[in-house]
Amino acid sequence: MRVGLVLGAGGVQGGAWLTGGLAALAEETGWDPATADVIVGTSAGSMIGSLLAAGLPPWFMVAHSRGESFEGMTDAQGELAADADRSGGARFKLDPTALPLAPGSLPLILRSLAKPHRHTPAAVLAGWLPRGVISSEPLREIIRSSVPEAWTGHPNHWVVACDYSTGRRVVFGRRGAPRAKLEDAVAASCAIPGFYRPVRIGGRLYVDGGLWSTSNLDVLRGRKLDLVICLNPTSTLHPLRAANPFDAFSLVFNRASGRRLGAEAKRLRAEGTEVVLVQPTQRDLETMGVNLMSRRNRNRVIDVARETVAEQLADRGNAVQLEGLPAGDPDMVRRPERPSWEWPGIAELAARVAA
Repeated sequence: MRVGLVLGAGGVQGGAWLTGGLAALAEETGWDPATADVIVGTSAGSMIGSLLAAGLPPWFMVAHSRGESFEGMTDAQGELAADADRSGGARFKLDPTALPLAPGSLPLILRSLAKPHRHTPAAVLAGWLPRGVISSEPLREIIRSSVPEAWTGHPNHWVVACDYSTGRRVVFGRRGAPRAKLEDAVAASCAIPGFYRPVRIGGRLYVDGGLWSTSNLDVLRGRKLDLVICLNPTSTLHPLRAANPFDAFSLVFNRASGRRLGAEAKRLRAEGTEVVLVQPTQRDLETMGVNLMSRRNRNRVIDVARETVAEQLADRGNAVQLEGLPAGDPDMVRRPERPSWEWPGIAELAARVAA
């Protein structure tokens, strides 16, 4: 079975939901998500997908987020993994060079005015927003501590960002895309306009891939995959009721993301590819809250996602589609119970996935 894995955008809270969702996916199916033939990540999904492709099992991400340490385990730079950042990207530092006094991208403004129908509403807004003041260096540090090389060893690991001048989607890691270090590609994919500084790669500026689509499921069209599993933190089958203006905005955003996701899934299914969509439930949304960049409650979001995603995977329709998934390495799928198991370094885990 040829399988694609798509991880959508969703900020800090969405990254926590993806972590719990991937842990549930591995535990419930016995399949190792890192062995997907293609791994696609957008924004928060680009971070979690990169850690996965670098060899970090979902159960380890859950344990690390909770503050657990594994004696002797080293990161990609040879430092103790126990000292690595546990914030899930929720460390926000001002960039001293930032001057948020003018619209961020004049070329994007002009292009969107000339041909508004060729740009998403988010891309149109992004051109007018000032450039963000938050540095992406903490995001880069996470990647540097987790990935031994300039890119993961996974043969098809893709990171989605948008060109800040055109608003067009760019899929780093895919054949024909501009060359980039993974830390730059992930920083670009996460660079929310008006919040994070845009990222320069090869002389051009790039920002959050969610401007094009929060899921970008359709980049897998034409890959002749048997099954695509998509975890998308910003859409839902059970939207919150619009009890106040903030919830109303969230409701509109969730529905727009869901409509785009549904349209992308329809195009994939038309090619004969089975698609399993996993989305937050009302319980997830209530736990995540309105502010997806909030640092609070991350571990609670992970725990709830493990429960709600497990329930979705057990749904008869999803269960039938997931039956053919191959069994994964037990030590990567579930936390090893053997006390004698030696914790490998992250470089060894990455080599294990690449092999």
